[in-house]
Amino acid sequence: MHADPGRPTAWQKYPQNPVLGGELGTCFDIAVLRERGRYRMYFSWRPKKSIAVTESDDGVRWDQPRIVLAPNPDTDWETRVNRPGVVRREDGYHMWYTGQDRKRAWIGYATSLDGLHWARRGEEPVLGPEHPWEGTSVMCPHVLWAPGQGLWRMWYSGGEQYEPDAIGYATSEDGQRWRKWDANPVFVADPDAEWERHKVTAGQIVRHGDAYLLFYIGFRDVHHARIGLARSPDGITQWERHPANPIITPDPDRWDGDACYKPFAVCDKKNACWRLWYNGRRGRAEQIGMAIHRGTSLWPPATPWKIDD
Repeated sequence: MHADPGRPTAWQKYPQNPVLGGELGTCFDIAVLRERGRYRMYFSWRPKKSIAVTESDDGVRWDQPRIVLAPNPDTDWETRVNRPGVVRREDGYHMWYTGQDRKRAWIGYATSLDGLHWARRGEEPVLGPEHPWEGTSVMCPHVLWAPGQGLWRMWYSGGEQYEPDAIGYATSEDGQRWRKWDANPVFVADPDAEWERHKVTAGQIVRHGDAYLLFYIGFRDVHHARIGLARSPDGITQWERHPANPIITPDPDRWDGDACYKPFAVCDKKNACWRLWYNGRRGRAEQIGMAIHRGTSLWPPATPWKIDD
């Protein structure tokens, strides 16, 4: 099952991975919701240059996908759309996504009442590269709604378009006008860790217990990547990397033998486990697989942090 039970966190890859890809072509960078007892996965579908959705009862066998957001020929910044972040709130579904064109990338915004039929909120991106660390591109948005603050909170990646370099943070009251954090980027590569010293990107933030967990990609170089885990008391500062990093690594000569990318984890409290989906690449083939962590505690016991919701 490709796990080391002696490590503080042991993730077991599903033996019949990959769970999505194959005849669909390259499927990558996903967002997953738990909907009415089923999993709903929004994924980037490279052959279609679009974002698609599929559903599953078990996270392994997925329905035939359908495109929910296609390229927009009426604008000059989204001839390819991908890397979605999706939130369900009482007023419906909200998606922030990556639009790409002219070797640059921006972040757009769309909404839906049912999660299947989406409407863009304007023709302009809601976030673009402005600062030196953001290079030519901002992408990979992951957003949480903080009801106590009345704010959307976004973690995004900035830098090169092929693979961005670091993770930044921004807030918004309406999902369209964003204020970037003054101290960006908030999470950068660790030069002392061989597996992630090149760059870090594509973070998923999960509020769990007394911490914000960050599942992220760490790059040894631009072609070789693994998945890491970190935590913070506020999702912005005082990041602590997991002692068992990297938590997901390539298996040589298998479907994910070169790189493991873009994690998305969901805590399944009913079955006392975590399910984590990720992109795996071998050569030019990139598909989606799943790993499971038995038990909902991912970290050794520590002093609780006080967090303002």
